[in-house]
Amino acid sequence: MDSNVSPESPVEKQPVIGLIGMGAMGRMYAKVLAEAGWQRLVVCDIPEKFESLKEEYKDKKNIIVVRDGHAVARCSDFMVYSVEAEFIERVVAEYGPSTKVGAIVAGQTSVKAPEREAFEKHLPSDTYILSCHSLHGPSVSPFGQPLILIQHRAPDWALQLVENILRPLGSRYVYLSYEDHDSITANTQAVTHAAFLSMGSAWCSRTNYPWEEGLYVGGIETVKVNLTLRIYSNKWHVYAGLAILNPSARLQIDQYAKSATELFKLMLKGGEGAKELRERVEWARATVFGNGNGRADGGAPLGKSTKSRRPILLSERLLDRFTMAPTPPSHPASLPDSSSATKDNGIPVLPVHQKPNSHLSLLTMVDCWAHLNINPFHLLSLAATPIFRLFLGVAEHLFRNQALLDAALHSALNDTWHRDDDLEFVVAARGWSQCVSFGSFEVYRKRFEATRSFFEERFPEANARGGEMIKAIMESEAEREKDEESDSSSG
Repeated sequence: MDSNVSPESPVEKQPVIGLIGMGAMGRMYAKVLAEAGWQRLVVCDIPEKFESLKEEYKDKKNIIVVRDGHAVARCSDFMVYSVEAEFIERVVAEYGPSTKVGAIVAGQTSVKAPEREAFEKHLPSDTYILSCHSLHGPSVSPFGQPLILIQHRAPDWALQLVENILRPLGSRYVYLSYEDHDSITANTQAVTHAAFLSMGSAWCSRTNYPWEEGLYVGGIETVKVNLTLRIYSNKWHVYAGLAILNPSARLQIDQYAKSATELFKLMLKGGEGAKELRERVEWARATVFGNGNGRADGGAPLGKSTKSRRPILLSERLLDRFTMAPTPPSHPASLPDSSSATKDNGIPVLPVHQKPNSHLSLLTMVDCWAHLNINPFHLLSLAATPIFRLFLGVAEHLFRNQALLDAALHSALNDTWHRDDDLEFVVAARGWSQCVSFGSFEVYRKRFEATRSFFEERFPEANARGGEMIKAIMESEAEREKDEESDSSSG
């Protein structure tokens, strides 16, 4: 097989590209690769879906639907298992022995330890293992997003071939080992998912949508609401495999619950608790964000920063375009953003369109990163998902703005209107941590779907607004990274 092949190559010289599993990601890959001009795609899902899948792709001449994975494995030069991590061992055990001699095999699972074990155990020794993982959901454009490639048991020509096959995705290749993949995805996804799952469970416990009551509206609240609903609109198994099968993820989810609990106790303690809370939050800020300018180089020592960086979130006005609230927040000309917060007799005062709250989910996130010694800016430049990038953006927005942070701490210690919501959040965070510790996919599914059903009627609007929001922020981030590269090269 010529590793320099492209979609413009003669059909007979193109590789046969196999996809086992035609869920959302499998379909996205099939669509992009077929539209790019690859002419020999062979796909399958479970046998029960053969007829419906065949009907769906009957007019796609370059996508051939077959009955099962044996037919895919026997003819494919490059094949991808797009199946849930929970089932990867069983599926590879069934179809792996049929793999064509010299074929390159990849997996699209979010946690790689079970995939690696399955491949090494069930694939013939005369095949190659070169895995992949697109770090975004199927509804997000793959262009510019990180695509991890793992050259585990494969020569360089095989890597070049896979790069050429997947180039139509327009993704940014990140080269990792299996071990590094699981460590990094735990750092960028596990705790982020836990935060949004906990927020969703807490709102579900309220049995109403707080943003429709004028609560948690505007600015960074828009990000929290939209991304929470976006996560719950996906399938539960997208998050379960990473959380349950990745040991690093379990540790981090447990720390998130611990941080939430300890911070909430300090909020309630009074007296010395206020001082302890402020000191702990300031310690977390110094640990994660250094001197307040952010660890811009992605690897500066703790508490230090070598240069300033443009923040991820540039304007709350931009975010408010995507709010789920019935009446979008207004921004008086004299109060352009929450950065204009002032103090009245020592009490932080936010613009009139915002109601201060504790931002416990964000205080918890940064506290968790600090305790785990995670440098989020290093991950940002390496393999950040859109959701991780946005959550880091709202945390950065809060912690790098002293007035905003002071307002959150004052509200945490003195306001009571959000106290029941904060309690529900802590209970939810502990509940998700316990759920993951059980190691049960069924318990995870039931907990996820119980909350999902509560939000379901809001998904169409949330996905539309959330998609537009992610697109706007990612375009801004692309410009920022381009400017920083230009500054770096000119310096």
